[in-house]
Formats: sequence, C-alpha cells, structure tokens
Amino acid sequence: MIVLGIDPGTATVGFGIIDYKGGQLRPIDTGVLLTSPDLPFPDRLHSIHTDIHTLIDRYNPDTVATERLFFSQNVTTGIDVAGARGVILMAFAERNLPWSEYTPSQVKIAVTGYGRADKKQMQVNVTRLLNLAEIPRPDDAADALAVAICHAHSIRWNAIEQGSALPVNTLKSV
Repeated sequence: MIVLGIDPGTATVGFGIIDYKGGQLRPIDTGVLLTSPDLPFPDRLHSIHTDIHTLIDRYNPDTVATERLFFSQNVTTGIDVAGARGVILMAFAERNLPWSEYTPSQVKIAVTGYGRADKKQMQVNVTRLLNLAEIPRPDDAADALAVAICHAHSIRWNAIEQGSALPVNTLKSV
C-alpha cells in the first residue's frame, strides 16, 4: 500500500511517500513543494494544488494523511496554512483518495512512543524506521514521512482491531 504523508504549509509543503506491505515500511520518496513569497497568495495556493496533483499522478497513493494544524502564537500564519491545507484536501477529494489526519502528539507517539518527543528524536526514529542512511532534510520532509509512518501504523492497528486484512477503502479521519 502506498501512503502519502503531507506536512502542510504555504512556503514549504513537506511530502513523504512510503510503501507499507506485510508490516514493513519502505521509503519511496520525500521532499518539499516550495512556493515563492513573491507570488500573490492565491497563486501560491494554486501552485500547491497543482503540485499535489503531480505527486498523486507520479506515485498513485492508495491513501493519504496530513498532520492536523496546531498554532498558538501566530494566527495569521495559521490561517494561511489552513488555506494551503484546504487546497491539499481538495486535491485528495478530486482524486477520491481516503484521507486521515493526525495531531502532532499522535504522530510522535506512532514514531517514538512518546507524545512529547522533540524534533531530533522524531528525525532519528524516522531514519531508523525507514532504514535511511541519513536524516531526511529539510525538516518538513522528515515531518511528512513521520505522518506517513503514523498513518501506516494506524491502518495496521485498525485492521488488527477489526480482525481483517488491511482495509484501504474504510479509513476514517482520526
């Protein structure tokens, strides 16, 4: 099963694509989608939407996941990131992809076993879980891989609870 994890943003959108088969995680690709701060905001959103479609076309994911937005200090930035999240979700809906989202603490628990893990712990565990030679850069790419790992673990546990094979078409938002 191909899982696409997304770390939403406006200037930088992290993406991580993994293959999850038989309880094994295999990295496929990771990186970031960038938009220029010189572009008007609607054009940045259009660019993100187009780039998400390009990722979907290239990797044909079976399921997708995003990190739930959490912002406590800069509301303006949070609103802009929510706009980016909206066009990302629209691209998923246009392709009829099953989508889930996870809080930062859910992602941390899935990757490290500890809901208050710091960024370094997360990066080290992502690297270990995916058998990577080095920590993925930039941070947004590593964060997106962590979201994909969290989603793969969630799919596995949902299947175990249901006593069935891995259900792709019955995923629910967390």
